[in-house]
Amino acid sequence: MEDPCLSTQLIDGDGVFNVSGLESFMKEVKLAECGLSYAVVSIMGPQSSGKSTLLNHLFRTNFREMDAFRGRSQTTKGIWMAKAQNIEPCTLVMDLEGTDGRERGEDDTAFEKQSALFALAVSDIVLINMWCHDIGREQAANKPLLKTVFQVMMRLFSPRKTTMLFVIRDKSKTPLENLEPILREDIQKIWDGVPKPHAHKDTPLSEFFNVQVVALNSYEEKEELFREQVSNLRDRFQQSIAPGGLAGDRRGVVPASGFSFSAQQFWKVIKENKDLDLPAHKVMVATVRCEEIGHEKVATFTADEEWQQFEEAVQSDYVPGFGKKISSLLDRCLSEYDMEAIYFDEGVRTSKRHQLESKLLQLVNPAYQSLLGHLRTRTLEAFKESFDKAVEKEGFAVAARDSTQIFLEKFDKGSEGMSLEMLVMYLPYACRNQ
Repeated sequence: MEDPCLSTQLIDGDGVFNVSGLESFMKEVKLAECGLSYAVVSIMGPQSSGKSTLLNHLFRTNFREMDAFRGRSQTTKGIWMAKAQNIEPCTLVMDLEGTDGRERGEDDTAFEKQSALFALAVSDIVLINMWCHDIGREQAANKPLLKTVFQVMMRLFSPRKTTMLFVIRDKSKTPLENLEPILREDIQKIWDGVPKPHAHKDTPLSEFFNVQVVALNSYEEKEELFREQVSNLRDRFQQSIAPGGLAGDRRGVVPASGFSFSAQQFWKVIKENKDLDLPAHKVMVATVRCEEIGHEKVATFTADEEWQQFEEAVQSDYVPGFGKKISSLLDRCLSEYDMEAIYFDEGVRTSKRHQLESKLLQLVNPAYQSLLGHLRTRTLEAFKESFDKAVEKEGFAVAARDSTQIFLEKFDKGSEGMSLEMLVMYLPYACRNQ
């Protein structure tokens, strides 16, 4: 039995990003647990071309569909997101508002260009829904949009190898093997014709996009055949990010726990029309997320019941084995950070790990100093007692030598367990705070 489909409006018709809605959606689908093992799929194309219907059949989502009996009008407003049902890995599906809609008017194409660019920026696979009769036509619905997207993509983004899957709707009797070369030639002409920045003057289309083509019969006229074809297409989305899959050669993937922040920043930059490149974006996302993870680990450590018991106990007396126990707690905390931050930029996560180490040691240092104070007092009292007895039997020099050696060893043994790694970490911190 399938789970109920989870969905949210990601961006409304006025271009407002639904931050709280996305955060709630991510928690419901447990996206943060996925690491890099997730995929994002979106669809763009003319209004009333059956985009939502296709997604619902393909991914078993519940996007609102057009009622054919009420005429062709705008159904999807803004951008909606849902989780695909029974597809691995976790696949997020975005349904974009249709292009060429009369509701927005002939001159208001800003939102459709922005949403198309956003889809390409965050998606691993973009379905481009198009009518079969548009193939080979100069004024086909998607051509002006593709020209804009190609041009802006090269200016704003570094290549991340997005898969563009052109879905030819209402296929005619013309075989796909005859339609596909014409479509690919059209796409190549658009790519060749758009102005390119110097850095990408000779960059081939294949460096930015992996172009795939599929054809479907009419849903209204040949529903049974349509369902069969969609079922076959659905199989291609299973393990889509594995080598050889639809998005098997994708690059620049943001770890799942950073998806919300990343998507917000992409939309903000696109809305403000500022320059952006993915490496810098990747570092920014890593910085924010690794800092958040670090703060969470500090809070978890501070609230840990075992640590609180140690911290309280060491205020009044020496706690045997304190060093080993605290080192174990610190190691566990740092290991949890490493697991959660593993997919983020290496330089950033290493830097933020050092910051976490310093904060943890700052927390532990007062207790550690109390431990050493109790140990010094105990050792010194025991030394005095032993030394007084030894002087009477062995004389001052021998007693001083033997007692010093014995009780230094006892002190060392009493303070062992604070690992060499921890002491190495502690020393720079201690030096900075003298």
